[in-house]
Amino acid sequence: MSRIDRLVGLLRSLAIYHAIPLRQRRLKTFYRQFVRAGDLVFDVGAHVGNHVRSFSSLGCRVVAVEPQPDFARLLRLLFSRRAGVRIVEAGVGAARGRARLSISDRTPTVTSLSDRWREHRSGDPDFAGVHWNRTADIEVTTLDALIAAYGMPAFVKIDVEGSEPAVLAGLSAAIPVLAFEFLPTAIDQAEACVDRLRSLGDYVFNWSSGESYTLAAPAWMSGRDLVEALKSPRAGRRSGDVYARIARASDRPI
Repeated sequence: MSRIDRLVGLLRSLAIYHAIPLRQRRLKTFYRQFVRAGDLVFDVGAHVGNHVRSFSSLGCRVVAVEPQPDFARLLRLLFSRRAGVRIVEAGVGAARGRARLSISDRTPTVTSLSDRWREHRSGDPDFAGVHWNRTADIEVTTLDALIAAYGMPAFVKIDVEGSEPAVLAGLSAAIPVLAFEFLPTAIDQAEACVDRLRSLGDYVFNWSSGESYTLAAPAWMSGRDLVEALKSPRAGRRSGDVYARIARASDRPI
């Protein structure tokens, strides 16, 4: 049954992330405000590669990092011949080494390295049908190690199901723009990410809801204001992504 579940999960992800009309156009339109042709992008938690496809189509060089063996193989199948795309089969965390990845074959988008995050989802109605049915021993690298190997990225997208604080703990330099996922039921983790980024550089923040690919706030804000915005009823309806970029002179009040 596990083999069937793995196939169902993989096909479901392909359908959701590659087959929905206009999704790629919306992604590219959204990301143009953050990257340009020739930029280096890290896609941490690349999954089936819909973001890899968007960044590559914009002319970016992409390092796609994915720990699930099935999905790393899929990424190699889809992108191994595309110039400027590198596939790294690994997780990303606070330190290099080995770790146990908890895999949900039927819902592989919620596969996670964080036992604490996974345990806390047991009471979350949005995860009621999720079953983490097996584990895999995987290699773990860090953002610092990826930078040493490939260079400083212009943009890093992080989607790692509860390991976002650990990913940022393995970073020691300010990156121009980053994005990480948040859950309304785990705002403490988003706050930890904000605090970590603020210790690395002078960041301002914004957020987007669900798969909207639009910034929710009309202006970039401080870390404190961002956390308060994520606690609001509007943000509490669904998961989304936080965007952080180094502050510009135009962000300063006159």
